[in-house]
This record gives sequence, structure tokens and C-alpha cells, in this order.
Amino acid sequence: MSSPTGPASGLPVRMPRPRQPGRHRRPEPLVAPEGAPALVLAVPGTPSAATRSLAEEVVSIARSELPGLDARIGYLDGNGDEFPTLQSVLARVGEERTARYEQARAAGMDVKEPDGPVGVVVPLLAGPDGSLLRQVRQAVMESRVAAELTDVLGPHPLLAEALHVRLSEAGLARADRARLFTVATAADGIILASVGGDEAVQAAGITGMLLAARLAVPVMAAALDEDGSIASVAEQLRSSGSQQLALAPYLIGPEIDAGLLDAAAKEVDCATAEALGAYPAVGKLVLSKYMTALGIAPQQPQGMPVR
Repeated sequence: MSSPTGPASGLPVRMPRPRQPGRHRRPEPLVAPEGAPALVLAVPGTPSAATRSLAEEVVSIARSELPGLDARIGYLDGNGDEFPTLQSVLARVGEERTARYEQARAAGMDVKEPDGPVGVVVPLLAGPDGSLLRQVRQAVMESRVAAELTDVLGPHPLLAEALHVRLSEAGLARADRARLFTVATAADGIILASVGGDEAVQAAGITGMLLAARLAVPVMAAALDEDGSIASVAEQLRSSGSQQLALAPYLIGPEIDAGLLDAAAKEVDCATAEALGAYPAVGKLVLSKYMTALGIAPQQPQGMPVR
């Protein structure tokens, strides 16, 4: 039988764990605000089962970081229910918000008429590509709803980390500089392949500097969609002493024809790593762009150690 001071049997009383004070206190988990706009991932390129799987993995990562997030996928070149277009997804989000408001009013609830954007569109692009971004803006206009468009994902240190991981997976870089072992096929010069012309090359160059610091080898950016750009950079690297080159796609994947990447690798006779794909940092950066657009203080995505 218990007393006001505890169990009569003398058993210990389980008390709630005190909240840890100071800078080491565990942060409160974030959740999506009620009524927040949807995150709409704008996926470029020709839709396919592989593209859909990649996009679904990216939004799954974002949802796991922000419970309650309403995340959708729209395709720039979509068609039909299987691969809905970006404009149709935005229009549907707008219709659903209006329907929820009208149902609440009909039920006698005192609700505020919705305003502000119905969605935040995040392009699934590592770097700027003027042609694809024009498609995104056009789709937003054609949806006839209020939506906010964010910047592309890079440049960012997390993308340098992702490039490092993809190179190490292909046996073209050491997985961890701190470990005293070598990789026989490790490259001594990296061509960072982007699409989008000069602007994309300049943006990729910023991430390239971060990658060079991680690998301690020269890294130069080049444009896959400009004739001679990859070959010119390969020649520069070889003339400066690099003998074993590797091509690292500064690309998520759907935005480029895989054949173009293979042709570039053959042209300069070098191995190539996989595109960034659904690397966890990509999903975290997508969410970070969304939260910044809403003015929610995001927990800055931290680089994960490369093992």
C-alpha cells in the first residue's frame, strides 16, 4: 500500500528523468506545423520506375526527419497518374486545401481562410540548370496556385561528402583519410561532371574545392552538356601530373542521360563513379530547403563520417 511519500514496501520510486541542462541538452524533435504547405519535389528527366524509386526514397528521408510532413512528387516530363506532372500535383494540393477549409466551415468550425503558398517546390538538382529551372517555373505558373520555389541543393559540404562516398564505393578513393591504407585504383585527379553550362560548372567548382580538401587530390569541374569540356579538363589534369583520372557525376541522376556520362568516360579513358542518387544527405538538403522557405529554423544537416 502506498503512502504520500512512496510505496509502503520501500521499493524505489521511478522518477522522471530530469531534462539535461546546458549545450549538450538533446534538442526537442521537430514536427511539421499544422496546415503547413506541402513539400513538392520537382523531378527532372524522363520518368521511369528507377526515377520514381529514387524520388520516393528522397521524400522518405525528408519525412523521417520531419514527422507529419506532407511530401509529394511531381515530374517535369510526367504523364498520367503513374508519373503526375508537377503542375497537376500542385493543382491537386491546392484543391485539397480548399476542400478541407470548406468541410471545416460546413461542420460549423471557426477556421481561418487559408492563405500563403499551398506548396514549396524543391528542384531535385545538385546545381543550377537554366533550362530545367525554366521548366519548373513554367509548371508552377501553369498550376495556377500560389507556390514557392527554392534554390537547387548545392553547393554544399554534404554534397562533397556524398561525392566522396560514391568515389569510394567505386574503388576510386579511400573511404577514410584517417586510416593508413591505400586503394590500388584510387584516382589522383577528379573530373566533377555537371550539366547546365558555365553557371553549373562554377557552382560545382565550389563543391569541388571541398571534395579536393577531403581527398587531397586535384578536382576540376566540367560540363557534360558542352562539347569538349570534359576532354579539356582531363587534359589540364594530366598536364599537371595526374595520371589516373576519375569522373564524379555532380548529379542526382534523373536529370542526365546515362549514355552521355558513359560516353564522356570513354572519351577521356577514365573510370566513373555513380551519380549521387538517394544518398541520405540529398533528402536532408531537400528538407532543409523546404524549412528555410517556411522560415522554420532547420536543424542544420550535419556531415556524416565516411567509413
